[in-house]
Amino acid sequence: MLHHLMIGTWTPPGAIFTVVFDDERLTLELVKKTEIAHEESISWMTFDHAKKNIYGAARKAFSSFSVASPVEITHYASHPIGGHPQAQRSDTNTRAIFILAAKKPPYSVYGNPFYNHAGYLNVFSTNESGGMEKNIQNIELVPEAGIHGMVFDPTEDYLYSADMGANCVWCHKKDKKTGELELVGKTEAPGPKDHPRWVEMHAGGKYLYVLMEAGNRLAVYVIDERTHMPVFTHHTYPLIPPGVDPTKKYRADVVFLSHSKKYLFATARSNHNDVTGYISAFALNESGSIARHICMNPTPTSGGHSNAVSPCDFSDEWLALTDDQEGFVEIYRWKDEFLARVAHLDIKEPGFGMNAIWYD
Repeated sequence: MLHHLMIGTWTPPGAIFTVVFDDERLTLELVKKTEIAHEESISWMTFDHAKKNIYGAARKAFSSFSVASPVEITHYASHPIGGHPQAQRSDTNTRAIFILAAKKPPYSVYGNPFYNHAGYLNVFSTNESGGMEKNIQNIELVPEAGIHGMVFDPTEDYLYSADMGANCVWCHKKDKKTGELELVGKTEAPGPKDHPRWVEMHAGGKYLYVLMEAGNRLAVYVIDERTHMPVFTHHTYPLIPPGVDPTKKYRADVVFLSHSKKYLFATARSNHNDVTGYISAFALNESGSIARHICMNPTPTSGGHSNAVSPCDFSDEWLALTDDQEGFVEIYRWKDEFLARVAHLDIKEPGFGMNAIWYD
């Protein structure tokens, strides 16, 4: 069986790389480099609900591409960062960092500016084909905000956002007719320098997992049934081993559920190329609470800006890991609660190795 994945780049020139993984021969092969606008390199991409469109966080813009096949990817539209008037300027470091597509109607798209002038959450409408049409809302947060990862609850009534700059988790309620958002509240991170970077939610909707970039730990929250706000359980799990050199500036990256929702995978990176990052696996109870921290394995390099793990969406067996320190993508097999690296592909292109998304 062949499985195609798409991957973007951190720096220009903009391109979307399509690779194919053969799960019998255990090989990875580059099948298409789709050139896109030079300055719109995509640091994070995602599919729409039908995998007919790719949405990208593309430096100073949020972009939209129609997908006819793994090798037929066509630009539809790009929309500048919304919110602060300085965010779009070429002389500021503000950049689009993350994008999330609704899986239930209305199929709106939610984007996050980052670094300076990032105190807003952008909302975009889509047309019947899934193309991004226009910026319909810019939610003002606080000036120091810097949201990175976001996740909806299973009903898509509530959106949870990890804010590194304001050191908190935001909760917004989604309007089911317009896709626009209304503030519910925010929860401060457990530690003053945790810097929440990523969020994942269990399929049951009771547990929220918050990855702390600077804290290098995974914090577990429960969702208050009345307010829908996350409440810290005082349970945390390390994402780097005890005793590692703190001067290497480890920084946790992403956290994602497996296809079956029985396992949780999280990664950490380093700012220094002479040490490795780490990938952790957790077993979950049926309710969504963490039962065990199964393993914490070193990754091949520091991970660079990436080290993003991408579990496939059709089985627990396969995970992709991307790296932009050296520029590669790898496939891991998850079997009997062991991780085995089974395929590796070097792609020596500028900035290559942001997140991988599974097409088929």
